[in-house]
Amino acid sequence: MKKSLVALAALAVAGVASAQSSVTLFGVVDASITGFRAQSETPFGVTVTKNQNTLSNSGQNSSRLGFRGTEDLGGGLAASFWLEAGLNNNNGTGAATGGGLNFNRRSTVSLSGNFGEVRLGKDYTPTFWSDTVFDPFGTNGVGTNIMANAGGFSSAGQITTGFQANPSYVRAINSVGYFLPPNLGGFYGQLMYAFNNNTSYDPGTLTPLPATNTRAGKYIGGRVGYTSGPLDVALAYAQSTIASNYFAGSTTNLDIWNIGSSYDFGVAKLWAEYSNNKEKTDLATNALNPFGIAHPGANGGLVGVTVPVGVGLIRASYGVIKYNNINNLNFTNLNPNPSADKFSVGYIYNLSKRTSLYATFAYLKNKHGADLTVNGGPTFYTGTIPGGVGAAVPNKSMGYDLGISHAF
Repeated sequence: MKKSLVALAALAVAGVASAQSSVTLFGVVDASITGFRAQSETPFGVTVTKNQNTLSNSGQNSSRLGFRGTEDLGGGLAASFWLEAGLNNNNGTGAATGGGLNFNRRSTVSLSGNFGEVRLGKDYTPTFWSDTVFDPFGTNGVGTNIMANAGGFSSAGQITTGFQANPSYVRAINSVGYFLPPNLGGFYGQLMYAFNNNTSYDPGTLTPLPATNTRAGKYIGGRVGYTSGPLDVALAYAQSTIASNYFAGSTTNLDIWNIGSSYDFGVAKLWAEYSNNKEKTDLATNALNPFGIAHPGANGGLVGVTVPVGVGLIRASYGVIKYNNINNLNFTNLNPNPSADKFSVGYIYNLSKRTSLYATFAYLKNKHGADLTVNGGPTFYTGTIPGGVGAAVPNKSMGYDLGISHAF
């Protein structure tokens, strides 16, 4: 009997294997010694410094564990799945809160053919792709594009951590995506719609309390590009619903558009990107908007270069960001257009095709009231200094990564 069960199990496995064209286990384990410094200054020149040294992860490539597979359905059709989980290998936990391993990076199932690919699940947004693809540091580590970890706007007009508190900035959940087929002479494109999965009521007055953020979570966006030889250029646009208040009749959307390009000359590769972000709140009645609040926003970008040197690669970038119309949210704000710029430089030494050592340094300078830090860095000290020398104002942020990355 036991032999029969073993034989049946073997046949079942063989049947699955024959139907499945490929199944791949893949991943990255990346660890780094990382240091940060955040300096604030008072109007009287007193400096307050916060230092932090950590063992971190994902300084060059995001640590992850994944499974992907494709089944050939015949007639040019294929079904695929992709399950990818983030890893905190520095402390041995999953990347999700609570330490459990889940597929929080990507979890999709798709159908592809001559028409392109239709993909369902959690996936990267079209607008994020340009931020990471046209960044020499790939939005990893302290060298990350300044637009990728810039602050958003609170109701008081202050810059807050996390870009617009936008949950759909990097990835969108509950999404349906479409990708153009790869045989269009270098043209490529992507469309995405993400459901908010909330329940609506008709009549709306029956909506149970609290009735906030009933529309939040929706995302719609697209990206189109062209690549040929050393050239790659792409334009993307999206609208994310980041907040709503049903009874106040307000819905807040974040409109994003960006354009990026890279060109490989062989001896060096040049990178550039521009991003424009604007927060818009639609109100059901003008009585709720008596002062004609303008739309706060931020725009900026980067230029970068990578230079291959033997088995290594030198990376460098310079990025800027400027906030707009912040003073319309806070009439006491004396700095309506905070800004910051950032310089990053690094080196990758490839021990093999799958293993590399890396070093990165980043320096960020805040201006006119901005309070940004390098990616992952601690917030600034902004309290009052004993002795009556005034409150500290965010000034400089610095960071470094020294690490190893191994892909499998």
